Amino acid sequence: MTRTNSTRTILGRGSFAEVKRIGEILRAETVGGALLVAAAVIAIIWANSPWASGYFTVRDITFGIPELHLELTIGQWASDGLLAIFFFLTGLELKKEFVIGDLRSPATALVPVAAAFGGVAVPAIIYVVTNLGTSTGLQGWAIPTATDIAFAVAVLAILGSHLPSALRIFLLTLAVVDDLIAIVIIAIFYAEGFALAPLLLTLIPLAAYAALTHAFPRFFGRNLWAPWGILLPIGVVAWALLHASGIHATIAGVALGFAVPVRRMAKHGGPDAGPGLAEVLEHRLRPLSSGFAVPVFAFFAAGVAVGGPDGFVSALTDPVMIGILAGLVLGKPIGITLTTWLLTRFTKARLDGSLAWIDVIGVGMLAGIGFTVSLLVAELSFGDDSPHGDHAKIAIFTASVLAALLAAIVLRARNRRYRRIAEQEGVDADGNEIPDVYEDRS
Repeated sequence: MTRTNSTRTILGRGSFAEVKRIGEILRAETVGGALLVAAAVIAIIWANSPWASGYFTVRDITFGIPELHLELTIGQWASDGLLAIFFFLTGLELKKEFVIGDLRSPATALVPVAAAFGGVAVPAIIYVVTNLGTSTGLQGWAIPTATDIAFAVAVLAILGSHLPSALRIFLLTLAVVDDLIAIVIIAIFYAEGFALAPLLLTLIPLAAYAALTHAFPRFFGRNLWAPWGILLPIGVVAWALLHASGIHATIAGVALGFAVPVRRMAKHGGPDAGPGLAEVLEHRLRPLSSGFAVPVFAFFAAGVAVGGPDGFVSALTDPVMIGILAGLVLGKPIGITLTTWLLTRFTKARLDGSLAWIDVIGVGMLAGIGFTVSLLVAELSFGDDSPHGDHAKIAIFTASVLAALLAAIVLRARNRRYRRIAEQEGVDADGNEIPDVYEDRS
């Protein structure tokens, strides 16, 4: 009996507030994921059409301020600038998870964090083994390690109307931790021409940003103009200085996101203080990120001249493409599932009773969708002039589609099963009683 009481449940349902928040994010990301896919498809079609030169001409137009090391192409402005909005939201989400989310508990955080590391390590190992005989391919080792939150969550939102909330929470926390690992990889391994002075100067606007948001959270939360008129210029300065330091400028978005207070700010310690500033900013900026910034980045990053069927077959002989395909489609589910199984095998943790291992495998397949961050890492690894860069983008798009299709096969079947259980028992996948109106409609 003592042993039973000390057993820790993994992939649990989470708190009610967490379940509600995850549900809201799932609904919000569905449209953004569709826009992301649509932008990428349009770019690929245009880049392989008779009018392809127009696409590349637009992408390569250069403008900016050379004196500040900010003379970039439109494609670079999209990846370095617009994508910083996406990473700012990622920073907010990470801080919320570790401060007020279920990840604030080490026991709860252990499984998704470990699974995320497994889902990063195994694809990287597969890629490295596949490219050991190449001279330049190895530098793309981090490409298959990333999971696209917007894309994966959108697919789950479409497929998983009856899946247990434990599975939904697991995917989001897995993807968030995965993004944190990707951020660290980008900051450490993809810094170019590192300059210490601009990096140290970045701390000044970052400190000012943190001080203002912590001192006046209600002011910035209540006044729509204040974040744009005060915080945004400070954030732009931090972004420009970090870009000049050689560290990828999107990291500034993460740092600024971490600087925003998460907890509710009560005027007199009361419970009705409203949401924290991080939640307010996330609510306001998510449409801008998922509806504009990420699709525009995908549009300029995904456009690659495949060269027809012959070009695609030729790309399949490149170890870079093979490594990315195998890493995302096979490595992600293997790494995530194996790590989770090892925890249940050699610790006191056990799988939540509402789930089966096939559910975990399905989420592992879904994590193989590595679109946005993988495209960014591919650009940082090879650039636009390398043939490896084109092959990497083809591989990312192909692997993401395959991962989504395979996950859809598994999760749709599981969703139907959980729906039948709900209809038979009169409860949803989490054990909550279904209202009569729901039963009549079913």
